[in-house]
Amino acid sequence: MSTLAHTMMTAARSADSGLVGPGELDRYPYAEAPGADRVGVPSWDAADPELGRVGRRSAGNRGRGLHGQLVQQLGQMIVSGDLGADRPLVPEEIGQRFEVSRTVVRESLRVLEAKGLVSARPNVGTRVRPVSDWNLLDPDIIEWRAFGPQRDDQRRELSELRWTIEPLAARLAAGHGREDVQQRIVDMVEIMGHAMSQGDALTFSRADSEFHSLLIQLAGNRMLEHLSGIVSAALQVSGGPVTGCDRPTEASLAHHSRIADALAAGDGAGAEAAMRQLLIVHPEVERVVPAPREH
Repeated sequence: MSTLAHTMMTAARSADSGLVGPGELDRYPYAEAPGADRVGVPSWDAADPELGRVGRRSAGNRGRGLHGQLVQQLGQMIVSGDLGADRPLVPEEIGQRFEVSRTVVRESLRVLEAKGLVSARPNVGTRVRPVSDWNLLDPDIIEWRAFGPQRDDQRRELSELRWTIEPLAARLAAGHGREDVQQRIVDMVEIMGHAMSQGDALTFSRADSEFHSLLIQLAGNRMLEHLSGIVSAALQVSGGPVTGCDRPTEASLAHHSRIADALAAGDGAGAEAAMRQLLIVHPEVERVVPAPREH
């Protein structure tokens, strides 16, 4: 059990590493903001003073180095509205404010551009793009929105997406005979049970996330699998509408176990029903995401 838990947690940490490989960072040519445009620079003084020096914030850097930490800082500021489209993002100003090199700034802006948050244009510089251009399915943007001013909308939207994705994935997964993946799903349930008995919420959460990722993988639909990051991000966002995955409980463990049993039995309808039970939320949210009608 302990070896399996260690392997699972190591895999989770590996999956949570950089979003953009080092070889991809130089694909986007960047234009510098011309000197005339540097009059209207962002008001960094309005930002959280703890964001002033990137090295101070280690909890959210996810092991991605200085440029990863800066991506986290700037991304949060953009999503929260602290950095708007009315002023250019000048690399020199960002470097001075966060005490990092121009290279780190450029790499960070490239990552943010890939996420749709900013754009760089000749003679215009780098500016924040409208929300309609953001990649709202990006796990980082999901997290930033979930802990910013849009937290209520983000958590509601995540709940709705999970109701769309996971019951279908559970039904499809029951039709596949991949015993290796099914066994790993059972292993995750066992780890969750052990973690709950030990009061280890972190291990429970990691096993829970792995459970749902494996289930979507087992569904055999590559497009659904591409959306597994949404589910993982949703499971990491706490404090929103409470579902069966939000905290370790006997009921949550029982629902996960029923899903695993239905998958092993090839019972698609049973797996789908058990997943819907797991995802049941408070009544005020059920009005937004109603359960299917009985026929």
